[in-house]
Amino acid sequence: MDSLDMEVLQRARSWLAEGRRVMLVTVVRTWGSSPRPPGALLALREDGRAVGSVSGGCIEDDLMARLRSQGMPARSQCVSYGMGAEEARRFGLPCGGTMELVLEPLASPAPLDALLERLAAGELVERRLHLASGRSTLATAHPEQVPGFDGETLVSVFGPRYRLLLIGAGQLSACLARIAVDLDFAVTVCDPREEWREEWRQPGAVLTREMPDDVVIAMRPDARSAVIALTHDPKLDDLALMEALRSPAFYVAALGSRHNNAARRARLREFDLEEGQVAALRGPAGLYIGSRTPGEIAVSIAAELVAAKNGVAPERVLPVAEAKAALEIAADTLSACRSA
Repeated sequence: MDSLDMEVLQRARSWLAEGRRVMLVTVVRTWGSSPRPPGALLALREDGRAVGSVSGGCIEDDLMARLRSQGMPARSQCVSYGMGAEEARRFGLPCGGTMELVLEPLASPAPLDALLERLAAGELVERRLHLASGRSTLATAHPEQVPGFDGETLVSVFGPRYRLLLIGAGQLSACLARIAVDLDFAVTVCDPREEWREEWRQPGAVLTREMPDDVVIAMRPDARSAVIALTHDPKLDDLALMEALRSPAFYVAALGSRHNNAARRARLREFDLEEGQVAALRGPAGLYIGSRTPGEIAVSIAAELVAAKNGVAPERVLPVAEAKAALEIAADTLSACRSA
C-alpha cells in the first residue's frame, strides 16, 4: 500500500476518535488513464476537511461539495466519474479516463482500530467491505493479492508487500531505511557489530544483531524481497550475498567501488555460484545521479530498487558503473581533443 494511504487511515481514525464522522473513499476501478490506482484512499471529514487523494483535485472538490449539500451518506455506495468525454474533462481525468469509487461512511473508530493494529505489527491485511450491510472483516492477505470489487464486496489489501534487508547499521543505512519505509517496504537492518547497533535511531525498521547470512536464510527471500550489503566488510557481506543470490530475490546489491565489486564477484564465484547468479549482483548499488552524501547515495540506491521492483528494463536506466565508465571515456576523449 502507498504510505499516503496509511496516513489516510491514521488521520481518519483520529477524526473518528474525536467524535467526528468520516467518509472513506476508495478507488475500485479505473478505465483508460487515471491519476490514482485501484486501492487508493481519500478520507473526508463531515466538515469537508480531507486527507489523501483519488484524482488531481476535481473529484475531491466534487465529493466535498456533495458532502456539504447532501450530508454523510447513510450507507456505503458506489459512484462513477468520467463516463463521458465531457465529464472526464470536467473532473480532470486524462485521456478520457473513468474512475469508480466506493464511498464508505464511518461513525466509529472501531472498524479501523483492528486494521491499524495489525498494520503496526507489519502484517499484510485483507479488508472486505460488504456494501449492503456496511460490515467489514479482516483476514491475512498474500503478497500477490490485489484489490477487487464485484459490485457488492470491496476487497482492499493493506500493509507492506515487499521486504528489504539492509546489512549494516551505519548512516547510509539509516537514510536508506527511512526512504524504504516511506516506500512501504518492511525493512530489517542487520548488524552484529555492537558499536554500530548502539547508535541506531531509525524508527520503522527492525534491527537485529544476528549474522547477515543467518538472517538471509531465515528470511527465505522470495520474488518480493531485496537484500543490500552496505558494510564494505567481506566477512559480513559475502556469505549473505551468496545466500541472497541463490534465492528468487528481485534485487540484490552491494555498496562499494567498481574495483571492490569486481573483487567481490571473484570471491562469490569461489562459492560455486552460477555465473548468472553472480551477474545478478548489482554493484556498485544505485543509479548514477552524481551522489556524494549518504542521503544522496540512499536516493540513488532507492531509485534503482524501485526500478527493479517495477520491472524497468536495465537498459532504460544508467547504473553507477556504466555511468562512471562513460564519464571517464568522455573525459579522456575531451582531453585527447584538447591535446590535438
